[in-house]
Amino acid sequence: MAKGIAKTPTKTGKSFRDAIKVAIGKKDLVKAGKNLAKAGTNGAAGKAIAKPAGKSAPVKAAPAVADDMPVIALNLPAGKLSPAMAAYFRKCQDKLGFVPNVLAAYAFDTVKLEAFVALYNDLMLGESGLSKLEREMIAVAVSSHNRCYYCLTAHGAAVRLYSGNPLLGEQIVMNYRAARLNKRQRAMLDFAVKLTASPANVEEGDREKLRRAGFSERDIWDIAAVIGFFNMSNRVASATDMRPNTQYHAQDR
Repeated sequence: MAKGIAKTPTKTGKSFRDAIKVAIGKKDLVKAGKNLAKAGTNGAAGKAIAKPAGKSAPVKAAPAVADDMPVIALNLPAGKLSPAMAAYFRKCQDKLGFVPNVLAAYAFDTVKLEAFVALYNDLMLGESGLSKLEREMIAVAVSSHNRCYYCLTAHGAAVRLYSGNPLLGEQIVMNYRAARLNKRQRAMLDFAVKLTASPANVEEGDREKLRRAGFSERDIWDIAAVIGFFNMSNRVASATDMRPNTQYHAQDR
């Protein structure tokens, strides 16, 4: 059973993670960013260190500050993880080495968290005529149009992982049209961006392009569902200044 969580979050960003540590029994849930910037020598970060007369005084670089704290910009009370979600968080920790911050962000409300996890897992990992890579490519193309920092970072890493091609991940983050895509991939991402940018302009001709590229009727539904999911996720992440785990940045480079 998950233990009750009563801590009230603060701007430090630790409350969500501390609550999760209690719930899943991990001491070191998220190591990235645990050492925040401290004042440099002589009481100020970056202050010049005194040197003998006649010599220039080098400036000491300020230590890096973790980018993923706080997880979101809202002060929401930490909730109690259900046994199922506590187990899911443990699985993430064991498999990934960390719990994705989007899950920590949703942890204030277990009903919303469970709904989010169920829909995400169905769309991105469930049975589909779309490969996992294709679904991640859609996520990144949509997020690129919406300029969503969280999703570009997390799902850009996933494209690098599934494709084995770091260049492809970077190209879709910046501009999918610069990537050397096959006909199927290009049609899929053209549709994704059009549905994101101007949904009222999508018409039968756009669906027919997907059919000609080899997508079935069910595939087109799945493409649309993934596009819709990430447009929603992008907006929630941007509205709350959701920060991606620092681990994503270096993955599969």
